[in-house]
Amino acid sequence: MTLKTTPFGPRATAAEVIDGVDLSGRRMIVTGGASGLGVETVRALADAGAEVTVATRNPSAAEPLVKELPGARTAALDLADLASVRAFCADWSGPLDAIVANAGVMMLPTRQVNAQGWEMQLATNYLGHFALAVGLLPALRAADTPRVTVVSSGAQLRAGFDFDDPQFEHRPYDPFLAYAQSKTADVLLAVGISRRWAEHGITANACAPGWIHTNLTRHLDPATMQALGAMDADGNLLTPAHYKTPAQGAATTVLLAASPLLDGVSGRYFEDNQESEVVDGSPDVMAGVAKWSIDPAAADRLWDHALPALG
Repeated sequence: MTLKTTPFGPRATAAEVIDGVDLSGRRMIVTGGASGLGVETVRALADAGAEVTVATRNPSAAEPLVKELPGARTAALDLADLASVRAFCADWSGPLDAIVANAGVMMLPTRQVNAQGWEMQLATNYLGHFALAVGLLPALRAADTPRVTVVSSGAQLRAGFDFDDPQFEHRPYDPFLAYAQSKTADVLLAVGISRRWAEHGITANACAPGWIHTNLTRHLDPATMQALGAMDADGNLLTPAHYKTPAQGAATTVLLAASPLLDGVSGRYFEDNQESEVVDGSPDVMAGVAKWSIDPAAADRLWDHALPALG
């Protein structure tokens, strides 16, 4: 299969990748759209004419953005609480052109679980978005060319999905391993949707935004930040050359969610605005998508594993 390429480089911004694209009449949801990459994603889509719902645990945090963008609205959504997801889906009416599964948590220092007993990073990053997509399937089917875009991470290169102990009930909890597993699950979600819902005209892809200073890293300790070159010995943030701005980090997300260049493309993984090569997952690999992250058998197995949790 030929890798999908675009004319946009790694420093392109979210606005640049859809410059000239008219999204008038399109209705989109961006989870976690009140901060960080989500803000830039919402801004780019709304500026292009889309009606964007900012789905966030704290709708009041999105009020400044909603006031700035006439095409934006906000609604409450707690992805870790499946009752909240069900309520959000029940309140939705009409067609839905795109879900941007952007919200997430990273490196929770201690093991936490949601009401279904799912480890909290997996519950938030994957299960909540899975429930959202399943709950909104009728709305997606009612749109002309619906898309689901799942924001993953290069962390998917570090761990496959452990079907034997996904909730860390029997092995020691490791914050980064749990995060990496959840990001692999996110790619598998896009693969699963592309396999199961293609007959409805729904496409789904995943992406990695790259390194960006956002509050997603709030649980990282100073030693880790210093090892990444993102903090000095006095605790001041640094911006290494490989870091992007939030507007640059949101570019690949917006490209997948709205660019006509991605019409009909599905079940793939992108970074720096290009489709990634498939590689063997390893702590030493810095780019690409791990074979375990796009394994169709694993995608089907994870779908079947998660479905009973929805009740």
